[in-house]
Amino acid sequence: AYHEEIYRLTIEDGLTQIPNKRALVEYLDREFARARRYGRPLTVLMMDIDHFKNVNDEYGHLMGDYVLREMAKLAKARSRHEEMFARYGGEEFCCVMPETDVAGGVVFAENFRKLVEDHHFEFEGNRVRITISIGVAQTDETMTRAEAAVLVADENLYRAKRAGRNRVVS
Repeated sequence: AYHEEIYRLTIEDGLTQIPNKRALVEYLDREFARARRYGRPLTVLMMDIDHFKNVNDEYGHLMGDYVLREMAKLAKARSRHEEMFARYGGEEFCCVMPETDVAGGVVFAENFRKLVEDHHFEFEGNRVRITISIGVAQTDETMTRAEAAVLVADENLYRAKRAGRNRVVS
């Protein structure tokens, strides 16, 4: 039990109680290899909370922590068992979607973006409106490493940011 708890602590984000970047990388490598071997689709979503620094600056870090925990809670309720939604770092999250093509990833991303936009983030009497930008990418035969899909999804995320935020780009 002790060793299981130690292992859990190495793969779970302490604040949000969802997988951390380390667990994400291991999972993505496995799923990437499986997708290549069997010729199956694999889609990656990179998400970033829009203007998150303003939340921390205006309402404090406890509110920021609350927003991160709520985001994780919303994602857990929305994700399928075989997908992984993880905290990538700071206010960035990543979702790996096996057996899902880019069109399916965009549908999921748009639904999740709208869910976040409509959610009431309220903490200690303060309510904030939160939006997210999402980049979507599907692996393809030119990619030799799993990180390539993350890079494309990240590029699409920054295209979403530059296009005005609160949107999905694939």
